[in-house]
Amino acid sequence: MTRDWTDAELGKINALAAIQLITVDDALALLGERCVDVYLNGAACWAAVPINVWTYTLSGYQVLKKWLSYRESRLLRRALRPEETQYFAQIVRRIAAILLQAVALDANYLGLIRTATGLSSDH
Repeated sequence: MTRDWTDAELGKINALAAIQLITVDDALALLGERCVDVYLNGAACWAAVPINVWTYTLSGYQVLKKWLSYRESRLLRRALRPEETQYFAQIVRRIAAILLQAVALDANYLGLIRTATGLSSDH
């Protein structure tokens, strides 16, 4: 379920932005203006997954959706274990960290590309 951020969640994004030395607007641009509640079942969900984290793709695959698809109870023939649900939350945090560091990583790359490879910075 896609939804708007709550005030409490926006407060947490503000704190993350301060740590990354970026504005809240920049953090929201990187993470997404909205979030997703990912339901595990009728009673349990991972709340407030940033939309850009949920839709993050690697090699053409939506990372979180793919991870969950391999852990469907009909495939595993069991429910997710507590450590697997915790691992999912860790993946969410790691992807969010990568997205929040994108501007700094790009700047670092551009600053190093000329000396590291002899290439111009437009590559």
